[in-house]
Amino acid sequence: MKKIVTFTLNPAIDKSSSVEHVKPESKLYCDKPRYEPGGGGINVSRAIKKLGGDSLLMYISGGLSGNKLDNLLAKENLHKQAIEITDSIRENLIIFEKSTSLQYRFGMPGPKLNNKEAKKILEVIKNINPFPDYFVISGSLPKGVDSDIYAKMAKIIKDKGAEVIVDVSGEPLKEVIKEGVFLIKPNMGEFQELIGRELKEEAEIKKEAYQLIKKGCCQNVVISLGAGGALMVNRKNARFMRPPTVPIKSKVGAGDSMVGGIVLSLAKGKEFEEAVLYGLAAGSSAVMTPGTELCKKEDTDKLYTRMYEEIFV
Repeated sequence: MKKIVTFTLNPAIDKSSSVEHVKPESKLYCDKPRYEPGGGGINVSRAIKKLGGDSLLMYISGGLSGNKLDNLLAKENLHKQAIEITDSIRENLIIFEKSTSLQYRFGMPGPKLNNKEAKKILEVIKNINPFPDYFVISGSLPKGVDSDIYAKMAKIIKDKGAEVIVDVSGEPLKEVIKEGVFLIKPNMGEFQELIGRELKEEAEIKKEAYQLIKKGCCQNVVISLGAGGALMVNRKNARFMRPPTVPIKSKVGAGDSMVGGIVLSLAKGKEFEEAVLYGLAAGSSAVMTPGTELCKKEDTDKLYTRMYEEIFV
């Protein structure tokens, strides 16, 4: 199997709990909290592990919360490399309201990096040995980091001969596609923000995705559409892929599971359409799990087989 590296520049510890009712200006007595590692690339590597694969997880770590994150990742037996910084990484809070089955997600600000730390990150990437075949850049940016840092990473990675897979949004996405990457995976809102206007018709969405490819911004576009599935576009094909209806318990981690499924399938030598289909199955599997849990291999494999037979057989 080809080698995979994921990178997380703004990791987190996700603290989740539940309460009967969320009420303002009241003491709310929550259930025992659960702590899990979080952040784009971290969840992609965790999903890859759950699907039976392996990757090198690279991430920044600092402060007491960084030590806690290191320990959480060690418990999951992930192949990892931390890049130490001075500031503490963030902690997020997820509260499930039992009376309504609604989930409240509170994202905290990340650490602040200085110029020396930002340069160190690029040097560490440059010196990865052996260098991977696929490099996943996923997640938000912490404070103090220029929006073009992912573009700088992508240039280094491409010069080393690896394929760059990007799951970021906003200005960092606009910057990184200037380098021309292998794959971008925005959701519909992120894609519309990238294009700069609302897209209502399927033909419009396909056309705009193809224009990005034609301009050399990327080779492949996969737009996640939530319960609607995903749109895959490249020079060879444009296809909407829709998963079967599944019981939804939580949408947290579905996008990261999808990326994990795609890159793992590619690393195993699968054709691109099959890889996207497996990623879609992993994302659908993730919504079937409660809280911040990710995909499960058994559910993913069953969903993939079902969708594959409907599309290709």
